[in-house]
Amino acid sequence: MSLRELARVVQTSEVTVRRDVRALEAEGLLDRRHGGAVLPGGFTRESGFPQKSHLATAEKTAIADLAAGLVEEGEAIVVGAGTTTQELARRLARVPGLTVVTNSLLVAQALAHANRVEVVMTGGTLRGSNYALVGSGAEQSLQGLRVSKAFLSGSGLTAERGLSTSNMLSASVDRALVQAAAEVVVLADHTKLGTDTMFQTVPTDVITRLVTDEPPIHDDRAATELQALADQGVQIAVAGASGNPGGEQVPATRRAPLPGPRRGHVALRSGAGLEPSGVERGRVADLRRR
Repeated sequence: MSLRELARVVQTSEVTVRRDVRALEAEGLLDRRHGGAVLPGGFTRESGFPQKSHLATAEKTAIADLAAGLVEEGEAIVVGAGTTTQELARRLARVPGLTVVTNSLLVAQALAHANRVEVVMTGGTLRGSNYALVGSGAEQSLQGLRVSKAFLSGSGLTAERGLSTSNMLSASVDRALVQAAAEVVVLADHTKLGTDTMFQTVPTDVITRLVTDEPPIHDDRAATELQALADQGVQIAVAGASGNPGGEQVPATRRAPLPGPRRGHVALRSGAGLEPSGVERGRVADLRRR
């Protein structure tokens, strides 16, 4: 529930609610999220599009800016449903010769007037809460498809289970999108790190890259999760929350066959080039210590 909704229900100010939420979190009675709070532990429920579209907007913009740099002219990619992937789609309109396969009406709408981009929609049944096509029709339309990259978001991301979502139908389509791609790029802001939901969509060993934003100084859980993901071979790209894609970036040349386990090291790159592996791991370790 958002802080604004809590303030309305208890008829007090958001400043008071924020202070009380911080105190309740210290006692282990709830978990804070970006702009709100949830019950501790268990699996989180999925919010609808209107709620999601107003959460972590600056972070999603920065992530989309950085992720767009991974897409090359003339590529064929799949893009899943979500507010972060919608932001990515808006930036892909400038990539000539691109083919985008998607089950998201929002992604398709963002690219509808891009003359140099071909948009291919899956079949399926419309799920109104996130404007996505789901069901057997969507999954069957992806059979036999092969593209270079899949860009997906979800409701939560942990090193133990990978990417997950709260809806079974959405999870099934996301799995089909993953099977069609040589690389899997997960877009997730720091509020989703360490959050687990009901249905796994992408196991950790199948994730090629994670594009995220830098966790706040006090967010030890997100920093710890980043380190654990890096230890399992996921390449990490950290974007600036101001919308400037001047964060550490991952190289766009590595390809990983799917499915199958993949081990390796985290790759972080600044504008000056790729850093040595010791510095790379130190970067994520610094986040954890903060």
